Amino acid sequence: MGRDNETVPSHADAMAEGYVPLDSGHARLQELGYKQELKRDLSVISNFAFSFSIISVLTGVTTLYNTGLNYGGTVSFVYGWFIASAFTMIVALSMAEICSSFPTSGGLYYWSAKLSGPTWAPFASWITGWFNIVGQWAVTTSVDFSLAQLIKVIILLSTGGKNGGGYEASKYVVIALHGVILLLHGMINSLPISLLSFLGRLAAIWNVVGVFVLMIGIPSVATERASAKFVFTNFNTENADGISSKPYIFLLGLLMSQYTLTGYDASAYMTEETREADINGPKGIISAVGISVIVGWGYILGITFAVTDIHYLLSEDNDAGGYAIAEVFYLVFKNRYGNGAGGIICLVIIAVAIFFCGMSSVTSNSRMVFAFSRDGALPFSSSWRKVNKQEVPIYAVWLSVSISFCMALTSLGSIVAFEAMVSIATIGLYIAYALPIFFRVTLAQKDFVPGPFNLGRYGVIVGWVAVLWVLIISILFSLPVSYPITMETLNYTPVAVGCLLILVVSFWLISGRHWFKGPITTI
Repeated sequence: MGRDNETVPSHADAMAEGYVPLDSGHARLQELGYKQELKRDLSVISNFAFSFSIISVLTGVTTLYNTGLNYGGTVSFVYGWFIASAFTMIVALSMAEICSSFPTSGGLYYWSAKLSGPTWAPFASWITGWFNIVGQWAVTTSVDFSLAQLIKVIILLSTGGKNGGGYEASKYVVIALHGVILLLHGMINSLPISLLSFLGRLAAIWNVVGVFVLMIGIPSVATERASAKFVFTNFNTENADGISSKPYIFLLGLLMSQYTLTGYDASAYMTEETREADINGPKGIISAVGISVIVGWGYILGITFAVTDIHYLLSEDNDAGGYAIAEVFYLVFKNRYGNGAGGIICLVIIAVAIFFCGMSSVTSNSRMVFAFSRDGALPFSSSWRKVNKQEVPIYAVWLSVSISFCMALTSLGSIVAFEAMVSIATIGLYIAYALPIFFRVTLAQKDFVPGPFNLGRYGVIVGWVAVLWVLIISILFSLPVSYPITMETLNYTPVAVGCLLILVVSFWLISGRHWFKGPITTI
């Protein structure tokens, strides 16, 4: 395993012969056996922006704030965020090191193929790729569905709130909103990468500015604020659904933080469109996680200082129908000015951030579909790998949008089934993160050839910590979240992930092993 013997002309030789040497990412792509099919037009800032806007602390924290309040409350927020952040950065460092060596749109599944050796390469890339792409589709589904639900709450509060006769949209209206959002995301992702790059940077700016506006504005407007003692020491056990163990409750509360800190693999999928990708791809991964950790903690603190009655915020009888952050914003402005219009505007700021998050998620999905299809792993691969005149994988974009909509349809039958399916967005995705890292520290420990960014002698140690953390959270988030356990309260995460594993392995045994040989070079 190592780089091919073919050499790339030096800058001096290139100039002497009258041509400009290839961009380092382009050159490395050729070494790996792929021709340049996508337009390489992204800077390091644009690469970072896609991952940062997918992580989107405004999206993750807002969506699962109720979960954090239920399981530990403010202590789970403040301290759980740092625990999840520290280990997420370790995973990100390991991924960045591998990305520097293999800067292709195939990302994780390509890494698994190259790091597992010739014997295991087809199966390793197969299972990594399928967990990754299904996890990515689940992320898009959950993000856009959470936006549809937030719009539902915005409409409810704008028309008087639950206690004032406000309009409460049905599940059919919510799924229709979800469809419209996905349609818009498909149309945006059909635009040239130069425009997407601009929107990606705009999304990153919106997330940063939005966090600072809310973390400063909400506690400033609030007429009643929580004390520092409450924020840093209050441990809520009242809403933990029959669970009495504080350590157990605290660990369940980590889900909010870990769900938020996902999606930074987008930087890897955008490497074939990023200049000097072997350097800038890793920078995009690490900076997206690092900055998200800082601004995320600020957002959590700012909002939590406006929390004074956890029980009421979680009650379905409040004006926001139990949507905690929406109720916080609404009450803060209503108590100060006599109406909650300012709170609704704050929710619109978050809604725009979530919209950008879903947009970037579809971008990441489509690049993964393009790469996986280029290697023939998906049914009808010849269609999904096509690019249009703007060098955009247009069919991959609309496939991702369509599947995400189909996934959301499960909410019409059972919200339990829907929650089980989107749980793959956290666990399934992190399993895909861990597989190439595992191969790097085991089968490829002696043969791994690092790129410009590498961890040196610490690479193996950091890799093992990353793998162990993913194992821990996979077990943790599969544990029961309430007692007694019934069909309604059962945690279906292990069922969903287990079914995905069975389907992927069965597909491999029945069909895939006969024709899928791993990544196929195009040069």
